[in-house]
Amino acid sequence: MGFAPETNSIETLEARGEHSWMSLGPAAEGRELRTCENGVAHEACNWLVPVESGVARCLACRLNATIPNLSTEQNRQHWMILERGKRRLIYTLLQLRLPIDDGGPDNGKSPLRFEFLEDQQRNPDVEPEFVLTGYKNGTITINVAEADSVYREQMRAAMGEPYRTVLGHFRHESGHYYWERLVGGSTELEVFRRLFGDERQDYAAALANYYAQPPSDAWRSTHISAYACAHPLEDFAECWAHMLQMVDTLETADAQGVLESPGLDENFDEFLRAWTQLTVVHNELNRSMGRRDAYPFVLFDAVIEKLQFIRELIFSSRFPT
Repeated sequence: MGFAPETNSIETLEARGEHSWMSLGPAAEGRELRTCENGVAHEACNWLVPVESGVARCLACRLNATIPNLSTEQNRQHWMILERGKRRLIYTLLQLRLPIDDGGPDNGKSPLRFEFLEDQQRNPDVEPEFVLTGYKNGTITINVAEADSVYREQMRAAMGEPYRTVLGHFRHESGHYYWERLVGGSTELEVFRRLFGDERQDYAAALANYYAQPPSDAWRSTHISAYACAHPLEDFAECWAHMLQMVDTLETADAQGVLESPGLDENFDEFLRAWTQLTVVHNELNRSMGRRDAYPFVLFDAVIEKLQFIRELIFSSRFPT
C-alpha cells in the first residue's frame, strides 16, 4: 500500500517491477506508480509517484530545499520524524485544495519549500550557531532538534506553551506562508486588520516586547494562545494552525467511527459543535489515563470570528477539483 497525492488516496498495489506498482484501488485503478525515491533509499516516505511523470520523488519530498546530513543514525531518525509531520501537513493542504506551487508556472508567488537545519558548533571556543524555527520568503525552516522529544519538552516548559509538537510547528509556519499567499496585498487586508490588528507594526520590536512582558491571562478572551498576542501575523499563524488541527483531527475521528464530522464545507456552527464534543471526550480520556489535557484551549467569540475568516479564506482560494 502507499499514498498517491495526485488522487489523495491510499492505494492497494500489485507489484509490476522493482519499486514499481499497479494500483488496484478505485481512485487510481490501473495506473502505474513507483515508490518515492526517499522511500527506496531511506525508508522515509510511503508516498507514490506516477511513472509517467518522470520524477523520482513525490510531491511532498520535492518541496525539500535542505535535509539533515544523513551520515548519522540520529539525524536519519530525526529526519523521518520531521518528514512524517510534513507529509501530514501536505495531506491536509491537499484535502483543502490550497495552492502549494510545486514547480508550477511563475505567478509572482513563492513556492512552498522546507529546510531542516541543525545547530552548528563550528569552533569549540565560540558560541554555537543556533537554528531558529521560522518562516521567510516561502521557506519554512525547522530546527532538526525539534524531532527530539526531550529537547521539545524542555523548550515547551521554558516557553510556557500548553503543548509543542513537530506537526504544530509545520502548521503554524504554513500560516505565515498562506498569509503571504492569500492575504498580503489582497482585498482581504481590511478585514484581516479589523480582526487581527495591523501587521505593519514593527515585528522584531513586538516580539521583543512580548518576551520581555508576557501578556496577562486577559488574552484568553481574544486570542487562541498567549503567543498569538505577540504580533498580528503570529495571531493569524496560530489561528491558521488551529484550523488545520481541527480539520485533520475531526477527519480522523470520523474515519475511526468516533463521531460523524460535518466537515469544514458544511455549516460552521455544526463544525464547531462537533469539535467541542470531540475535545471534551479527548480531554476526559486523557484525564482517565492520568495525563494532562490534550486540548487546553477555550474558543471565545473573538477567536471563533478569526477562525471563520480563515475558513472563508480557504474556500475563496481553493483550486478547482
